[in-house]
Amino acid sequence: MAEPRRSNRHKLTEGPIGQTLINMTMPMIVGMVMMFSFNLVDTFFISMLGTEPLSAISFTFPVTFTIMSLAIGLSIGTSAVVAKYIGRGETEKAKQASTVTNYVAMALAGVLAIVGYIFMDSIFLLMGAPESMLPAIREYMDIWLPTSVLLVAIICANAVLRANGDTRTPSILMAAAGLINAALDPLFIFGLGPIPAMGIQGAAYATLASWIAGVCFLFYYLAIRHELIYRGLPTGPVFKNSAREMLRIGIPASGANMMTPLAAGIMTAIVASYGETAVAAFGVGSRLESIACLVILALSSTLPPFVSQNLGAGKLERIREACRLSMRFVQGWQLLIYIVMALGASLIAWVFTRDAEVAGIIRLYLWIMPLSYGMQGVIILCNSALNALHKPMVALYLSFARFFVFYVPLAWVGSQLYGLPGFFIGAFTGNLLMAIVSWLTFQRVLAAEQAHMQPAS
Repeated sequence: MAEPRRSNRHKLTEGPIGQTLINMTMPMIVGMVMMFSFNLVDTFFISMLGTEPLSAISFTFPVTFTIMSLAIGLSIGTSAVVAKYIGRGETEKAKQASTVTNYVAMALAGVLAIVGYIFMDSIFLLMGAPESMLPAIREYMDIWLPTSVLLVAIICANAVLRANGDTRTPSILMAAAGLINAALDPLFIFGLGPIPAMGIQGAAYATLASWIAGVCFLFYYLAIRHELIYRGLPTGPVFKNSAREMLRIGIPASGANMMTPLAAGIMTAIVASYGETAVAAFGVGSRLESIACLVILALSSTLPPFVSQNLGAGKLERIREACRLSMRFVQGWQLLIYIVMALGASLIAWVFTRDAEVAGIIRLYLWIMPLSYGMQGVIILCNSALNALHKPMVALYLSFARFFVFYVPLAWVGSQLYGLPGFFIGAFTGNLLMAIVSWLTFQRVLAAEQAHMQPAS
């Protein structure tokens, strides 16, 4: 069997640690920025159809996020397993695992899509969607849900590339898919020439077109150009072993991801007790948070392959140093982001609203919450590193503790004692305490791993 071409192209077990992380993270930041921009364009065109289509799309978010959470979790498992084999120099096993994990991820996504399709009306009615809105929701989801298997395939295939140390190609793909989607949206939604106006369904078809393009490119890139996956199925024992390894990490990681919208829903419910203005301001703050933490999200995609490759190579000191550098960087970077957001709080509030009460709450949010983003970065990166160390249950327990022992409970206690300022201070305190717990836990796990490897050295 021929070895994958250019198998050492992105070896992460050698070379300067800081520069390696920078080279991997920069393309991911660019790709994510492009993707965010095109998603805004997508939302803009749908909003031009009116309030009902925009509301229908809003109702689909929990369902689409569930599929995304599964995909991201399985991609974490894929990256951890493949990168560890690469670090060991076992390129044939890495190729087998890359193939199997993609098939398994697509199969699980297919099962979830079928269940969601069968019970679609019941799910959205349970979520509070009015019956009159179900046709609009179905227009979109009848296309999106069955074809979401392609999205899962793209996310897991990108994980294979990152496991090989290649973050440039996934970044380009993210940007290209977003561009295709944004370019086709107005054509399919409003129609042009022979292309009929399809309304909200057109947005789903535009998304589908971007997925098809992404899958075709990735199959060519992985299976033909670089031979990082097989074009067919590996043998039964190989399939079973690789699938078990990926699911052992991927399922807990998916569960941890699904806690995020649940916690967000509870936090919104707490804020709702202060009225619609508070909910509106909190919504603005939450959207700003995803942009302000973009570097953290990019680093959380690039750190795990580095960790897993070096775990496979037995180079735990490189892991320790990489994580230390990453934590120090996000602390400094997010402190800079906080200063910018705090000083510009009034201007940012003015951009989003002319309501004085909403603007006041937005300013309060920006003066308190972004100060904890650095701590949030420590939490996210520690969880990513733990999954990469093949300790998914530890990462899952920490995710549960983050949301339901510290963040949400302390925000609620703060709100009971000091109102909205107390709510934000409680959430800040929760992030601070959880960051300490996460870092100490990661250090203990790494030390235990080092002790376990010591007798063999």
